[in-house]
Amino acid sequence: MSDPRLRLEPSWKAALGDYFDRPDMQALAAFLRAEKAAGKRIYPPGGEIFSALDATPLPAVKAVILGQDPYHGSGQAHGLCFSVRPGVPVPPSLVNIFTEIERDLGIARPDHGCLTPWAQRGVLLLNAVLTVQDGRAGAHQGKGWEGFTDAVIAALDRQREGVVFLLWGSHAQAKGRLIDPRRHEVLKAPHPSPLSAHRGFIGCGHFSACNRYLQQRGVAPIDWSLPPRRALTIC
Repeated sequence: MSDPRLRLEPSWKAALGDYFDRPDMQALAAFLRAEKAAGKRIYPPGGEIFSALDATPLPAVKAVILGQDPYHGSGQAHGLCFSVRPGVPVPPSLVNIFTEIERDLGIARPDHGCLTPWAQRGVLLLNAVLTVQDGRAGAHQGKGWEGFTDAVIAALDRQREGVVFLLWGSHAQAKGRLIDPRRHEVLKAPHPSPLSAHRGFIGCGHFSACNRYLQQRGVAPIDWSLPPRRALTIC
């Protein structure tokens, strides 16, 4: 993250560009450089840290799914929350997301975990923390990313109207303080982790509720289906 402004998607750069001049972001950049210099493996790769913003420009956002921090296993994280590339085993939380989509909308589970098509259809797949150390979940929490992703949510709240925020679990729901529920739809449920999914995530109906809200506003609903792995042209 030597100069992330050089590769931030233009609409997000316009909304957030000055944020990188803040002392806390300079400290975050210095921390990441030091970690890499010490030989620690950081996920996702540098060019994919801002993939969620690259894939879903600010004017295109219809819905937001908030994760906590990236997957910390080798080859898993690629910059979109909950998503893994084809060929990578689908993590348990994403299995539960697919289970709820099948229950809610009757859409069969895909044979992969790549959510890039959702991102390109207007679903911002944003983690609260955008990097992690190999094998150490939460290793980069409290290093500065939370303020940056707060700024992302605040920009959406300020510049857009009628966005659906799907807040699963306490970490995601903490971001709810930044969202005006009079201008946006906020849906809350337990996290889809196996530890909590059956306490209310399974059965929450968020995917159909999201589409109903969009349609009531005259906006095309989100296609929550995913093409089979053999047909994927992205990810």
